[in-house]
Amino acid sequence: MDALLATIPSPDRGVWYLGPLPIRAYALCIIAGIIVAIWWGERRWVERGGIKGEVTDIAVWAVPFGLVGGRLYHVITDNQKYFGPGKNPLAALEIWNGGLGIWGAIALGAVGAWIGCRRKGIPLPAMADALAPGIVAAQAIGRLGNYFNQELYGGDTTLPWGLEIYRRVTQEGREDALAGVAIDHTPIQVVHPTFLYELLWNLGVAFLIVWADRKFRLGHGRVFALYVAGYTAGRFWIELMRTDEATLIFGTRVNVFVSAVVFFGAVAYFILAKSRGEREDVAALRGTGETTEPAEPAEAAGTDDESVAGDGTDVTEKDKKDSPESVKPE
Repeated sequence: MDALLATIPSPDRGVWYLGPLPIRAYALCIIAGIIVAIWWGERRWVERGGIKGEVTDIAVWAVPFGLVGGRLYHVITDNQKYFGPGKNPLAALEIWNGGLGIWGAIALGAVGAWIGCRRKGIPLPAMADALAPGIVAAQAIGRLGNYFNQELYGGDTTLPWGLEIYRRVTQEGREDALAGVAIDHTPIQVVHPTFLYELLWNLGVAFLIVWADRKFRLGHGRVFALYVAGYTAGRFWIELMRTDEATLIFGTRVNVFVSAVVFFGAVAYFILAKSRGEREDVAALRGTGETTEPAEPAEAAGTDDESVAGDGTDVTEKDKKDSPESVKPE
């Protein structure tokens, strides 16, 4: 009984109704995360030499692509929930009921960001570095949606931070963990709150990459690579704790393998990109889409602040000849 009193209670529902309109906690958390990511990314982008408003312009492309990519990854890797005997394929479109795969969201979101950056003449690696802390913070906020949905938890536990799982039912008495309401708050299970583990880990990654960025002046996509490596390192062990239904490969959850592969890819990029030097100058890169070297000083070019006209005549000498002082009275 003492252990039970120390556990974390779940919300009694994840959906409220404003008349006929459902207000879903999961959707609100996703929206809040997007707002934080844009706000934080905007501040970092301006600090790095960018123009205010450009992150919002990029987000117009990245966010829709990311949502579609996240849903596609979820439906592909958890296809047994939507396809097969007795399943409803149209439920694959019901994104408000949860189910966004971060791998697909980042992959397709990057495509959208690339399109937006290309239209604005901004190099994608520089923009990704500015956005990285906000993205992982948004993921942390999004995990609160899993808390309201009573999903993505681990096995049974007696730890004092165990999560209480309630039986939720609809008005018709049908059991529904997403749309139902918990009438009886006696837990049917006390489990590891893996959503909370990931939430805290993500916040830690956000602080880590901000610190590393300030200390080492990371650039050329290395902040983003550090975020990916940090996130996947945590996702690897957290994924092993989860007990919800998932696609398995050799008896292991598919996201465990994905985490490992993406982790090593991110580490490799982080190491290789070091050869590109310190953080790029965003203002100098504008309109190029790639890293450029600083322009040489005038003396190094051998001009001594003097220009040459198209016909080969020294402009300074030409100006002297055409000046009033150089014209002899007739």
